[in-house]
Amino acid sequence: MNAPLDDTPDVLTLGLPRLTAGFDASVRLDRAAHLASHGLASPLREEWLTYLAEAVALRGRGGAGFPVARKMRAVAEGVRRSGVRPAIVVNGCEGEPASRKDSVLLCRAPHLVLDGALLAAEALDARALVIGVTREAAEVSVRAALAERGLSDRRGRPLRTRVVRAPDRLVSGEASSLIRTADGGPALPPGRRVRAAEAGLGGAPTLLCNAETFAQLALAARLGADGYAATGTIGEPGTRLLTVSGAVPRPLVVEVPSGVPLPYVLQMCGADAAPQGVLVGGYHGAWLDPATAYGTVVSHGGLATSGGALGAGAVLPLSVGTCPLGETLRVAHWLAAESAGQCGPCRLGLPSLAGALSDVIAGGGRSALEAVRQAAQGVRGRGACGHPDGAARFVVSALNAFTDDLAAHVLGNGCGRPTIGMLPLSAPGDGSTGDAGGSGNEGGGSERLAIDWTLCEGHGLCAGLLPELVRLGADGYPALADTPLPAKLRGRAQRAVSRCPALALRLDKT
Repeated sequence: MNAPLDDTPDVLTLGLPRLTAGFDASVRLDRAAHLASHGLASPLREEWLTYLAEAVALRGRGGAGFPVARKMRAVAEGVRRSGVRPAIVVNGCEGEPASRKDSVLLCRAPHLVLDGALLAAEALDARALVIGVTREAAEVSVRAALAERGLSDRRGRPLRTRVVRAPDRLVSGEASSLIRTADGGPALPPGRRVRAAEAGLGGAPTLLCNAETFAQLALAARLGADGYAATGTIGEPGTRLLTVSGAVPRPLVVEVPSGVPLPYVLQMCGADAAPQGVLVGGYHGAWLDPATAYGTVVSHGGLATSGGALGAGAVLPLSVGTCPLGETLRVAHWLAAESAGQCGPCRLGLPSLAGALSDVIAGGGRSALEAVRQAAQGVRGRGACGHPDGAARFVVSALNAFTDDLAAHVLGNGCGRPTIGMLPLSAPGDGSTGDAGGSGNEGGGSERLAIDWTLCEGHGLCAGLLPELVRLGADGYPALADTPLPAKLRGRAQRAVSRCPALALRLDKT
């Protein structure tokens, strides 16, 4: 339980394969296998490629689902205003622990992703193409695909192409963070909102989409608008990839037509017929109660009507054998520790939100419940990126979806079920490089903060040094997050241990 997902889970296709064409014959489609499955993609001029993206209602397959045609027009307008040739960035930094769809594409069908990126690069006359990844398997696959095409970063080439490896963290996939990494900076948002279409990679107008989005663009260019719309719904044609984990026999990446009923997807993945609830959109998404989840379809419109979102395409049913609020709390602590730590809503607000939820589960009553809602409201719209908003949405949706469980904790002695860690989290230290003043976990393995209660005197210095993982309870004594220590926090954790006046704090290997 709580183990990280494999880089390339098994793949299931409901209906005719599109993105997954050829997967039945090859573990990885090299250039020859790719052409045999998909054929050549004919180049299109800017206006025709933009028209095609609009005609098939192509939306980003990353988080916000922004229309691709609007992005392309914004980049073209930025080029006209600045006179600077644009850049193309493929976001394959899948920091969401419950999503592996982009990893599957980059590892198994890298040429389909490159086709879409190169179509956009030629249409916009781009000077640079960057593919951002966080995992070694994806990096190796993409580098091999670039070599098969003869693409490189050598000077003098009309299109300089390179792969950028970012730390395997949630924040690495944020658009401005990836651009900052590609420009040689830290894998952190810049602290101010910047539109990539106006000033992205190297200050140039930049078209940034995730890996699946570029793969969908390549399919649309081959099939045409009518062929692309032969499956899916009228408003949202085509297929999409989902990562289904949680209460299923094994995690799966599933290609489904837009508009397919969500319960059918869950049934085909082996989920229980009566889960406690279903998380849609990943850890920046929302929980749906069973009645709502089993009455919705897989589309932006269908899930939005139900109070959910497609987000990163992660779908996680939850079994009845675990405490849903406890599962939510574990992820809330992880989200607090995964923040960039650059602004108050992340560094202080998200730990407060997790702490307030912990108080609810511990029987804190109505005041604790109100504290959760106030903490969520306090971080919304105030962060340097969308991380605080997504985390708040995730936590508050649990209060709305699990009302019976919530009542048992608020008004009684709890639901009586353990928290078994059904939701996957990334392993602490995976790909992390540490934060300022700290290093990665050089010793290897997992660590946790621990307190010797025979020594603790409630000085509270640890809460000030490490608010992501330590908070002071109502009695003035520290309460620790029940989560492994992320590598980026190890430096500050060591300082907290060394500065404890009572020598009560320590780091334990697990």
